[in-house]
Amino acid sequence: MKIAMIGAGSIVFTKTLMNDMLNTPALQGATYALMSPTETKLRRMEAFVNRMIRENGLPASCYATTDRQEAIRDADFVVCMVQVGGTDAFRVDYEVPLKYGVDQCIGDSLGPGGVLRGLRSIPVLTAIVQDMERLAKPGALLLNYTNPMAACCYALGRVSNVPYIGLCHGVQTTLDLISGYVGVPKSEIDFLCAGINHMGWFLKLEREGQDLYPLFKERCEEPGYYVNEKVRIEMMRHFGYFMTESTGHLSEYLPWFRSSKRAMELYCDEPAFGGESGAYFKWSAVVADKYTQTDPLQFESPLLEPRSVEYCSHLLEAAATGKPFRLQGNVRNDGYIDNLPRGCCVEVPVYVDREGLHPLRVGNLPPQCAAANQSNVTVQTLAVEAGLNGDPELAMNAIAMDPLTSACCTLAEVRQMTAEMLAAEAQWLPQFAGKALKPTPTISVPADVVRADVPLDPALAIGKRFGTLISQGSGGE
Repeated sequence: MKIAMIGAGSIVFTKTLMNDMLNTPALQGATYALMSPTETKLRRMEAFVNRMIRENGLPASCYATTDRQEAIRDADFVVCMVQVGGTDAFRVDYEVPLKYGVDQCIGDSLGPGGVLRGLRSIPVLTAIVQDMERLAKPGALLLNYTNPMAACCYALGRVSNVPYIGLCHGVQTTLDLISGYVGVPKSEIDFLCAGINHMGWFLKLEREGQDLYPLFKERCEEPGYYVNEKVRIEMMRHFGYFMTESTGHLSEYLPWFRSSKRAMELYCDEPAFGGESGAYFKWSAVVADKYTQTDPLQFESPLLEPRSVEYCSHLLEAAATGKPFRLQGNVRNDGYIDNLPRGCCVEVPVYVDREGLHPLRVGNLPPQCAAANQSNVTVQTLAVEAGLNGDPELAMNAIAMDPLTSACCTLAEVRQMTAEMLAAEAQWLPQFAGKALKPTPTISVPADVVRADVPLDPALAIGKRFGTLISQGSGGE
C-alpha cells in the first residue's frame, strides 16, 4: 500500500496522522510519500517519521519529495492537508476584514478569510485530483483535510470523479463534550448527526433507547456548563439541536454573535479559541515563527502514542481489512440530505469497507436547521464558482452573502474589502491573474438635490406626499 501525504510540511498535523497510521496493524508495510513545496519543513518531517519507523521496529518505509506527481504516482490513498499561502496569506485573511469591522476568531472556513482560503485552495485541489486521474492506482481515494472543508469538497465534486471524502474531528470532540455533560461514556451514546461541516446537528442522542437530550439541555442551563459553550447553547435554545463546532468558530458562521460589541461581550468573551479575535491566526503565527527558528521535532519522542480521534487511520484500516467503520464524512450531496441543494457538500454518517464509501441517506433536516445551513451553502456555492472560474465579481458576491459580513458591512465596503484582499493575495490566486473587480461610482448627493422627474415607487410617492402634508401643518392623516 502506498499513501501519499500532500502538505506534509504541516508539523503538528502530519505527526498526528503518521503516528495513527504507523500504530495501525493493518497498515504495516505501507510506503509513505511525504510531499511539500517547503523543503526545510519537509526534510524535518521525513527524518522524524523515519525515526518513528526505526525506533519502533516497524515494517514501513517513508520518503519525501517536493514533486507532487511523484508522490501521487501509484498511490492507493492520497491525504491532502495543504495550506496555500501559509501564515502570510492567513494574515491578510484576518487583518484586512478586521479593518472593515468583520472580526473573525478562526477565519479559515467561512467569512472573508474562509472565502479567500477557498479561492487559494481550489486550484491546488483540482490539480491534485487531475494528477490522481493520471498517476494514482485505479480507484485511489482522496482524504481531504484542507479547509475550508465544505467549499473544497464542493469543488472536488464539480471537477472530477475521483472518489473523495472530507474528514474533520468536530463530531468526535463534540461527542466528548456531550459525554461529559450527561455523564455517559462516549461509546454508549447512540447518535445521529448531519448537516454541513462545522454546522452539523445532533438530531438524536440516546443511550439504550433513552433520550439523553432532556438531561443534556438541563445541564446546559447550569451556569458552569453554559459558560463553556455560550454560542452553541444559544443556538440549541432557539433552533432545538446542539451543533458540532465550538463557540469561537461557530460564532463566525452566524450573524448574531460577533456583529456588535454588545454581542461579542455577551457570547465571545472567552479567551483563545473560545471567541477571541484572531485566535487561530495569532496561534499559527507564533508556531510558524517558532518553527523557523528551530526544529521542534528534535524534542519530540518518536515512540508511538495511542491513536488520536482523527478518522484517517480508521478509514484506511476499514478499507484494508473490509471490517466496516462508521464515521462522519463530508461528501457530495447525492440525495443524502433532501432539503439542501444537490451537489453541495454535506456531512453525514458514512460507512467504509473494502468496497469504498457508503454515505447514509438522512432525508430532511428540521427546516430551521436546513435554513441555517443554507446560509452557509449559498456562500460556498458562490466561492466555488469564483474559485473555479477566477471570477472576482463572484468572489465579492460570496463575501457579501456571508452572514457575519452582511451584518457588519455595506455592499460598497464589501467590494472595497474584496478588492484589497484579492490584490494582497494575488501571488496565490493564479486563476484571477489579469482580472479585477469592476469599479463602482461614488455619488455625493447634495442636500438640495432636485429629483429626476420620473414615476416613483408608490410607497415612495406616498411617503413624499405625507412629508409634504406634515411640513404644511396639515395634520397626520
